[in-house]
Amino acid sequence: MSRFRDAVLTAALLTLAGLAFAQSTLYPGVGRAATPQEVAKWDIDVRPDFKGLPAGSGSVAKGQDVWEAKCAHCHGVFGESNEVFSPLIGGTTAEDIKKGRVANLQRSDYPGRTTLMKVPTVSTLWDYINRAMPWTNPKTLSTEEVYAVTAFMLNMANIVPDNYVLSDKNIAEVQARMPNRTGMSTAHAMWPGNELGGVQKPDTANKICMKDCTPEAKVASFLPDFARNAHGNLQEQNRIVGPQRGADTTKPEPKAGMPVAAAAPVTAAKPENNEAKAAIALLNKHNCSACHGIDKKIVGPGFNEIAKKQSGKNDYLLGKIKAGGVGVYGQIPMPPQSLPDADAKKIAEWISKGASR
Repeated sequence: MSRFRDAVLTAALLTLAGLAFAQSTLYPGVGRAATPQEVAKWDIDVRPDFKGLPAGSGSVAKGQDVWEAKCAHCHGVFGESNEVFSPLIGGTTAEDIKKGRVANLQRSDYPGRTTLMKVPTVSTLWDYINRAMPWTNPKTLSTEEVYAVTAFMLNMANIVPDNYVLSDKNIAEVQARMPNRTGMSTAHAMWPGNELGGVQKPDTANKICMKDCTPEAKVASFLPDFARNAHGNLQEQNRIVGPQRGADTTKPEPKAGMPVAAAAPVTAAKPENNEAKAAIALLNKHNCSACHGIDKKIVGPGFNEIAKKQSGKNDYLLGKIKAGGVGVYGQIPMPPQSLPDADAKKIAEWISKGASR
């Protein structure tokens, strides 16, 4: 009886294995093939030859409205801001548009490089705006809004006139006016292959050496003691975006052999603040924390700073969250937020009570 049972189990397992193999021959028993509808949601890239570009259009005037409502708080009214990200507009000339090569890129003394100075293809602008913008709510712009915002950027760089309407029909004409359209080279073998016109030969001709190797050099940077805090705490001046954090220059440079500070005494854990926990979860859910820290400024003020100024003002805070505003904490506008009223109310109440953790 036992042998019969083992035989039945073996047959059942073989049957299941066959079904799994039928589902996926590449990775047996793992997942299934994506449906065309699922692929379409991800296959949204736009190539330099404009394959993948959806039909549609958008005017410069429409783009200005969208820009001021959804883009200016990070990039500035004219795309020139350097407070959150590097400037988008500037550094290009009419001569660059004529020649297709930005002259300022070849200057070592030019103070900075904007996006329009570097990007060679207009499809790159359209594709990135469509996939990643606005920063706090990506993939929420309509096709018309993406065309319009792209047109407005091109207008600010004097590539298209004020009354221009960008569309899938005329975008190739705009490509012929991009200031740095001839600035990208593939003659370096970093992108090999005939498709991109790259060279096949590697860009280096080094030989493997496994003997008589020189010691690995240790490269480091430091500030001399007299200059360490001359310009304020570098750690507080670095952007939250990206990996750079900076040194805490209010403290001395750690020296080799310096004793490690004693560990702080263990204190009793604070009781869990469920209201704060729920509010912070909502901040992360609705991307509020992309522009506001709890106890520090990012793009807008920290929630602790708001709480000190607006203590107990539930209705005022709720109105500001829903309607947006500018001028209370600086000139970078906060766009209206589309989160549910119940979530906005919980966040407003948490802030009005002190924005505790």
